Amino acid sequence: MNLKERDKKFRQAFDKETQKIDKRLSNLLVGRKPGSLYDPCEYVLRSGGKHLRGYLVLLTTKAVGGKYSQSYNAALSVEILHSFTLVHDDIMDNADKRRGLPALHVKYDIDTAILAGDSLIAVAYKNLLKDCKNNIVDILSTFNQSVIDVCEGQSLDKEFEEKRNVTIPEYIEMINKKTGALIKMCCSIGAKIGDAEKGHIKALEKYGYNLGLAFQLKDDLLDIIGDTKHFGKNVGGDLIEGKKTYMLLKALELADKKDKIELNKIIRNSGIKKSEINKYKELYEKYGVFDIASEEIKKYTDHAIKALEIIPDSIEKEKLIWVANLMSERNK
Repeated sequence: MNLKERDKKFRQAFDKETQKIDKRLSNLLVGRKPGSLYDPCEYVLRSGGKHLRGYLVLLTTKAVGGKYSQSYNAALSVEILHSFTLVHDDIMDNADKRRGLPALHVKYDIDTAILAGDSLIAVAYKNLLKDCKNNIVDILSTFNQSVIDVCEGQSLDKEFEEKRNVTIPEYIEMINKKTGALIKMCCSIGAKIGDAEKGHIKALEKYGYNLGLAFQLKDDLLDIIGDTKHFGKNVGGDLIEGKKTYMLLKALELADKKDKIELNKIIRNSGIKKSEINKYKELYEKYGVFDIASEEIKKYTDHAIKALEIIPDSIEKEKLIWVANLMSERNK
């Protein structure tokens, strides 16, 4: 099988399983009462998404000798948890849209969105328990820690809004907690549900950790060089909001005195006007920030793939490698 045929086959497998996850999520809360709580929850779970996290649970379970059927509920749980974080993030960020649709607090109201988010995380735990046959304490502990990490990451992100000077290592710590921890957890619980040996669990956690960092850095990059049609968000949104992304921090690190003053306006003014995006994009290009970010994404992707070396060869291992490359090369 050549690479093109393999990629097509793996894409079909990815689409097949993520469509199953999507369908199960859409039907999970149908008919639940009261509608004032569960209708908003259904709205969130039916809003689409890549379902990468759920797919990673399935892949890692099978990569260590288990079966997809052992971890479908866990796959749903991590997607529900992810939805919970997005609902609350959108409220905190005053975001109007999510995946091209009105954010939950916009479609309903803030009180409803907070309550729905709280309910979703409880549903996630309840669903996860269905797949915890053996090492239940370990699996729940891993899931719990990722919830804590995500909350810590979001808190750090909010701190950075007020903090004048943020270093790149501080930023990496934040995105590790906010994004990386959840992806790492998916790989960890998948392996644990599949009763993997400790060395294999650690390897898959390392894979997830590095994949999470590459994923977020790619998001940062796409925010300014992506195509709005494909990316699903307004390009340049991070600049408009004055977010201290990897791109901005690296530009500040490399800029001369004059350009540093210009770049600091993004922070001092808590963002820029939409009409100024191209001006700052040109500054990023001047200092090679896009190329540097791409190198970092490749570095973390390579680390993720290298972590899989001790995992026994299988189609699932090949798919994990394919997913890592897919995430680093995506345009949305």
